[in-house]
Amino acid sequence: MFKTLENNNLKPLGSFSIKDIEAVTGIKGHTLRMWEQRYGIVVPKRTDTNIRYFDDSDLKKLLSISLLNNHGFKISEIAKMNPEDITKEVLKLSSSNHAHEVQINALITAMLEFNEIAFSQQLSACFIQFGIEYTLLQVVFPFLNEIGILWQIGSIQPSHEHFVTNIIKQKLYVAIDGQVGRINASSKRFMLFLPENEKHSIGLLFANYLIRSRGHEVLYLGQEVPLNDLKDAFKHENPDFILTLMTCAQPHIDKIEFVDFLRTNWPKSTLLLTGSQFLMANISQSEKVHLIQNFESFIQLLNQLPN
Repeated sequence: MFKTLENNNLKPLGSFSIKDIEAVTGIKGHTLRMWEQRYGIVVPKRTDTNIRYFDDSDLKKLLSISLLNNHGFKISEIAKMNPEDITKEVLKLSSSNHAHEVQINALITAMLEFNEIAFSQQLSACFIQFGIEYTLLQVVFPFLNEIGILWQIGSIQPSHEHFVTNIIKQKLYVAIDGQVGRINASSKRFMLFLPENEKHSIGLLFANYLIRSRGHEVLYLGQEVPLNDLKDAFKHENPDFILTLMTCAQPHIDKIEFVDFLRTNWPKSTLLLTGSQFLMANISQSEKVHLIQNFESFIQLLNQLPN
């Protein structure tokens, strides 16, 4: 029912400390206190032991206030607005291609409410307005970074992450299905998989979409693929590229031995390795081994392949 604060005092689960609010909205704690004292914009609740905290509705309001303030609205002006006026101004900003805070904040709000319809509609609207690639790079991945912060500070539960990632993956499955069969005359063949204990598949699904959208073939094996099973089932495959990523800390896996295994069993394939665990390992790059720093680099690589 409760979670512990740094000073060992307690606040209700699902509520937010000033540090939580600062991490999510970017509003500094001292600024928030000043706004409270001068304008009474958001008045925190207090526990039985007099510890200040904010609830979901406070966070949603502060996300909107932060957005307006970052786009030129003075806090004194915002303080005079009623909730309908604030919502109206936020919606106006949402028409700007550069106001991705709006989309990200809307996704956070829908996530906190477990509102599947609102989350799905917001994501679809972004796909229509910005395109799938741009939406993933500029909206979805920054949003996932935000919920990563929320999870680390204990303000959301794993169920929140599962809720939104499953909706995002459903959207990507549909987008990928629309690319099946789009193979060009000089297409390359990619084999995609995640190692054992690697469960975060959104990045691999996005790579699947990117590759297919450019007319190349994909053998998509999904997550948690044991290397020996990979060897036994696909030892006769000769993909031009093998793409895998590792973001979860896996000290029991020697990254260099992992790469050597792939190079030995698929010597003709070019290995594309990404994710923090590969990028931090002492892996030597070569003509057949490439470390991919980010999706922009991967897109650049794809765009350099012959069409």
